Amino acid sequence: MPELVVTALLAPSRLTLKLLRAFMWSLVFSAALVAAAVYGCIALTHVMCRPRRGFCGRPRHTPPVCLSDPTLGEHCFLILRSSGLRLHYVSAGRGKGALMLFLHGFPENWFSWRYQLREFQSRFHVVAVDLRGYGSSDAPKDVDCYTIDLLMADIQDVILGLGYSKCILVGHDWGALLAWNFSIYYPSLVERMVVVSAAPMSVYQDYSLHHIGQFFRSNYIFLFQLPWLPEKLLSMSDFQILKTTLTHRKRGIPQLTPSELEAFLYDFSQPGGLTGPLNYYRNIFRTFPLEPQELATPTLLLWGEKDPYFEQGLVEAISSRFLPGRLEAHILPGTGHWIPQTNPAEMHQYMWAFLQDLLD
Repeated sequence: MPELVVTALLAPSRLTLKLLRAFMWSLVFSAALVAAAVYGCIALTHVMCRPRRGFCGRPRHTPPVCLSDPTLGEHCFLILRSSGLRLHYVSAGRGKGALMLFLHGFPENWFSWRYQLREFQSRFHVVAVDLRGYGSSDAPKDVDCYTIDLLMADIQDVILGLGYSKCILVGHDWGALLAWNFSIYYPSLVERMVVVSAAPMSVYQDYSLHHIGQFFRSNYIFLFQLPWLPEKLLSMSDFQILKTTLTHRKRGIPQLTPSELEAFLYDFSQPGGLTGPLNYYRNIFRTFPLEPQELATPTLLLWGEKDPYFEQGLVEAISSRFLPGRLEAHILPGTGHWIPQTNPAEMHQYMWAFLQDLLD
């Protein structure tokens, strides 16, 4: 068929897709402006309540001692083959078993896996990375450096760069979202997967379109689409919004010590420390709309009954995409979003049982 005819036949579909994307972006930026107004009021309230802290975040010049705790492992760097970026990671238990690779979420870093690093280093080679843009890892400034494809290439480079052909992939929040995608596009590199508090992007998309409540729970995503303003709002009153997110009595990590809180704030207080992590969110809508995907990697899914960011109904939506017998899902009663830090013992119990056949 002549190329001109093919182009003419596809023109209506292409125009429809462009109009759909334009409509979607108009909704996204409308929601972003509303979210900016709300979070702007919250940030200004924090400043008025604590005027001595001012409108900026206090720079931290010395990392807290807990970041160099030797019981957590050795600090190392890896040059990624695909991008040439230098990625920081903490490693323990080398030579004791399969690679267990941990991917953190926002607003966190490798330190969010401190309980799991101690727990599993006796039987596995445990590695917790600072994802690109976080902590001591390289942080390109361009938004285009944080696409899902590039982030998945980072994970592949870490696994192969450490000398393994596959791994047990453990992810929470953003790290879990990346793990879902990685298991779909690089299935041969993932032997087992443990996912905490996050859904595959296609599942989240379809679920949110039918459950408006999920949009309200994820309102911060819209704020993060804007340039520079989110960085400013999150840093006001010495990062009070981030402090509240991590330490809130009901929605945060209540037992987080001041030193542990500083382990997260230290990186974000460095020049440009928030831009890389927020660029992850600025790429989310570039891949929409997404096609449904079948999930097949043997997976342990842990979900908090009281998660303030993701509805419990997402668990059933995830289950409907799995091949039979490949998913083991548990909803932890009375638990919120930060399971690896708030409920480590319960998480470890489920993980040991899920991985038992690999240890025999």
